[in-house]
Amino acid sequence: MTDHTASLAALVGSRLCHDLISPIGAIQNGLELVALAGGAETGAEMALIQDSCDSASARIKFFRVAFGSANDGQSIGSRDAAATLEAITRTTRMTAQWAAADKMARANVQLAYLAFLCCESALPLGGTVAIEGGDSRIRVEATGRRVAIHEGAWSFLAGGGHLDDLTPDKVQFALLSTLVRDRGRTLSARPAEDRIEITIG
Repeated sequence: MTDHTASLAALVGSRLCHDLISPIGAIQNGLELVALAGGAETGAEMALIQDSCDSASARIKFFRVAFGSANDGQSIGSRDAAATLEAITRTTRMTAQWAAADKMARANVQLAYLAFLCCESALPLGGTVAIEGGDSRIRVEATGRRVAIHEGAWSFLAGGGHLDDLTPDKVQFALLSTLVRDRGRTLSARPAEDRIEITIG
């Protein structure tokens, strides 16, 4: 994946997330109006729609950082980064612990989020992903009852890999590897039977 291709993919990701978040927000606002107008008799159905909208909104917000463009000078506070992770794991078997610096460059939060996705894909029974560090060094550690490593995907984090071997749900491996290399950073990934550690220096 070339620098130009990665940049173009990031812009596409940002555009998609930007265009999708507005209609989902409109649906959420509509649900609030229905509730205010006395739509309580359909409480169970409304709650299901509301939960689905909340989940979709959280995912899009997360994807906008993970797969979107990250310009110089942009930063994300620790509280916002943690809240976004909490929102996307709320109804899953995953737990995210954000213990990184109070504020990080958006580009580095992007790397941390991509590393989270890599770990998540290797924990089919759920688990815990802890993220710590700051702009100069990011450490992501994941633990779970079962760790399932897709060799073709994880080979990207070791400096190899072939795009033809990837499925859409593993694209984060190629993107993380590309962004780390393009930004002059280092990447270490150590998957084991019961835990995974990814370090970005």
